[in-house]
Amino acid sequence: MILHGIVQKGKQRGKALGFPTANIPLTQNIGDGIYMSLVMLDSKKYPSLTFIGIAETFDDTERSAEVYLLDFDKDIYGKRIEVELLKKLRENKKFESTSALVKQMKDDTMEAREYFKFDIRNKIKIQMTKK
Repeated sequence: MILHGIVQKGKQRGKALGFPTANIPLTQNIGDGIYMSLVMLDSKKYPSLTFIGIAETFDDTERSAEVYLLDFDKDIYGKRIEVELLKKLRENKKFESTSALVKQMKDDTMEAREYFKFDIRNKIKIQMTKK
């Protein structure tokens, strides 16, 4: 599944929690959850985690797509990105506190790093050289 859109400013909660996200409009019907993903930005691919759903921990009511690019710190507001969802990591859930959410986000990030280190690195190289 591939999502795409222009990065928009969100509520800045991810940044405040130490996980800044690129928010794009959610125009497709995709199951809620956390996904391993690849982001195409300026002809480069970046490993990422993508949240699809309602941020229940914050009592939100609207579904969103929020993408956390691993080891990335550039301002990309207004840029078009393409997000390829590779594998569902877990379901969305409501956490009892923001500290519990941050702990889970750290765990998700560690799992993503292992996934990309062992399973995707060669695919990324292959995909980039096929053009």
